[in-house]
Amino acid sequence: MPVIDVLFKIQGKEISADHAYHLYSSLSKIVPDIHGDESIGIYNINGAYEGERKLKITDKSTLKLRLNSDDLIKVLPIAGKKIQLDGGEIYIGVPSSRALIPAPKLYSRLVIIKGFMEPELFLEAVKRQLEKMNIKGKPYLVEINGDKGTEYVRRTINVHDMEIVGFAVRVEELTAEESIILQEKGLGGRRHFGCGIFVPDGR
Repeated sequence: MPVIDVLFKIQGKEISADHAYHLYSSLSKIVPDIHGDESIGIYNINGAYEGERKLKITDKSTLKLRLNSDDLIKVLPIAGKKIQLDGGEIYIGVPSSRALIPAPKLYSRLVIIKGFMEPELFLEAVKRQLEKMNIKGKPYLVEINGDKGTEYVRRTINVHDMEIVGFAVRVEELTAEESIILQEKGLGGRRHFGCGIFVPDGR
């Protein structure tokens, strides 16, 4: 069965930038099957960052899920609901679906692999996971130029007041088949919180 992205248009004003856990919790109350289904990925909501860990909802903001096409019917009850996200509120509109598109370069804004928080060991863990999927693409940790020279993009999520650390990851030189496999399966854990979900790299 193919894996697809399901997009719900949303309306609202402002939510916390650290909304991943609250979003997962709210959606699980509407669709209890989400709680136990590790194959369902929940993207972080996109918006305009306003500082002080706040995110402004814009006309381009969406709630997006990655799931098996057979599970689409399960998540339809989300449409038309209002949910609270750590003090902010969003209204969820009707969904549309989109097939995964192969691309030679893929990107994930945050990959978390339990027990690996140092860049070199983390990258080795990424390589091992790719090898298990028979993916020969080349993984890299995303770099930025900071005050201390070149640094890796390290991000966190907050779950039950616990900060969990991971890295932004790019995988290049993928075949079309490898690209779809990586988008379907992802890397690491915490998929319900938007982690390890790969999309075509727009660089």
